[in-house]
Amino acid sequence: MKRFAVLLLAFSSGMALAARQAASPKIAAPAQTPPPAQVPATSNPEFLKAADEVLAQMSQILALPIKEPLKKSLRSKQEIREYLIREEKEDRTDAERYNDEKTLEAFGLIPKDFPLDAFMLDVLTDQVAGLYDPKAKEFYIADWIPADEQREVMSHELTHALEDQSFHIDPWIKAARPNDDAELARQSVSEGSALAAMVDYSMKDQKLGVRDLPDVTLLIRAGAVSEMDKDPKLSKAPAFIRDELLFPYLAGTGFSQQFLKAHSGWKDLHLIFENPPVSTQQIIHPDLYLSNVKPETVTLPDWKGLVPEDWKLLEENVLGEFGLGEVLKQFLGQERADRISPAWKGDRYATFENASTRKTSLVFRVALDNPDDAARFFGQYSEVLELKHTDRKELFRRPNFFQFQTDSGGVFLHCAATTCLIVENAGRDTFDKINRAISLPAAPVPTDSDAKPPQAITRLVQHVAVAFGA
Repeated sequence: MKRFAVLLLAFSSGMALAARQAASPKIAAPAQTPPPAQVPATSNPEFLKAADEVLAQMSQILALPIKEPLKKSLRSKQEIREYLIREEKEDRTDAERYNDEKTLEAFGLIPKDFPLDAFMLDVLTDQVAGLYDPKAKEFYIADWIPADEQREVMSHELTHALEDQSFHIDPWIKAARPNDDAELARQSVSEGSALAAMVDYSMKDQKLGVRDLPDVTLLIRAGAVSEMDKDPKLSKAPAFIRDELLFPYLAGTGFSQQFLKAHSGWKDLHLIFENPPVSTQQIIHPDLYLSNVKPETVTLPDWKGLVPEDWKLLEENVLGEFGLGEVLKQFLGQERADRISPAWKGDRYATFENASTRKTSLVFRVALDNPDDAARFFGQYSEVLELKHTDRKELFRRPNFFQFQTDSGGVFLHCAATTCLIVENAGRDTFDKINRAISLPAAPVPTDSDAKPPQAITRLVQHVAVAFGA
C-alpha cells in the first residue's frame, strides 16, 4: 500500500499528549475536555514566518543543514485530496493496485471486495495535518489546522524536508523495491525519525528529548489509538488498515529512539541512511539492526510447469514479521501472534488468479528460527487456515502435514526442519510439484481408509443401530 510522507491528525494529538506526560511524568493527565473552537491560520505571512523559524530550529535539533530554500504553502482539503490522487496514480498502476488488494484478501487481512483505495483516500484526506512533497520540494500544511497546532506539525514535516535535502528520501525508500517488507522498514525510518524529532521539538523548553525518555511509543500509542477511535472512518476500519497506518509511526519511533540512544544522537542519523534496515523485523527489534542480524533470503521456484496454465501470477513478494504478525492476529489474536511472529526468519509469497474463475490462489513459504519454532508455527497456522476457510471438509492431518478441501480447491500446510509451505486453493498435484521444487520431503497422501471411519467406530455404530431396532 502506498504511504505518503504525511503527518496524521491522530499522531499530532498523540504526540502532544506524549510530550505533556513525558515532561510531567508524576502528574496525572487532566480529564480530556473538548477544546474551544479555533480559527485556522490563513495569514500567509504569519505561516511563512513560523515555517522559517521551525525549519531553523529543526536544522539545529537534527544537526542537518538547510541546503536550499524550501517552498511552503497552505493548502485546502480539496487541494490535498487532488495531490494524494495524483501521487497514487503516478506511483502505482491500476494493475498493481488490483494485485495488492487481491493479495490482502488472499491472506484474509481485508474483506473480499473491500474498497481499499477509496477508503484510504478518504481517510488520508480527512486525517492529513501536513505533508512534504519530495518531488516539488514543497511543504504543505492543511489550512484547517488551528494556528497554535501548526508548529508541531511543521516540526514533523520539516524533518522530512531536511532529511530529503541531505539523503534524498523518496529514491532512498523506493530503492528497497520490489521488497515490500524492506520498503516498509525504510518508510518507518522516515516517519519514525520525524516523529522522534517532533518529540524533541515539543520538549525543547524542558531540555529533554527522546534519548532521555523511556519507551515513548507507549505514550504516543495511547493518544493515537484514542484519536483513531474518534474518527468515524478509522474506528470502523479493518484491524490491518489501522495497524499499517500505525506501524511506521509507532515502530519507527521506537526504532529511532533506540538508535539515537545507542549512538551519539542526531549527528549520527546519517548512519541509518547509509546502512538502512532491511526488514520490519529490524524495526520491531532494533537490537537486531544494531547487531546486524538480517533475515534469510527465501525463494520460490520458476512457476512454469508447476502451476496450471490458467493461473496468472499477480504478485510475488515478502510479507515480513509485521505482515505475518498481522495475519496471525487477524485469526488468533494479538497475544498469540506476538508469541510466534518473532520466530520469523524470512518468507516469500506468490498470489495467482485463475483466468476463468477469478479465484485467487496463494503460495506462502516461511523460514523459522529453528525446528521447534517451525513445529509451533505449524500448530498455530493450521488453526489460522481452519478459521479462514469456513467451508473446509475432508480434513487430513499428520505430523507436520495438514490438508483439507474447500469449494475453491485444496489447502495444504507442510513443515520440514525450519521451513513451512502453505498452498491455498490448489489441487494436490500442484501442491506436490511446488513441494518438490523447494526440496521439501514428500508429504503424506490420504488413502481410502482415511476417508472412512475406523472399524471399531463402524462396529459401534452397527451395534447401536441394532440395539435401537434401526
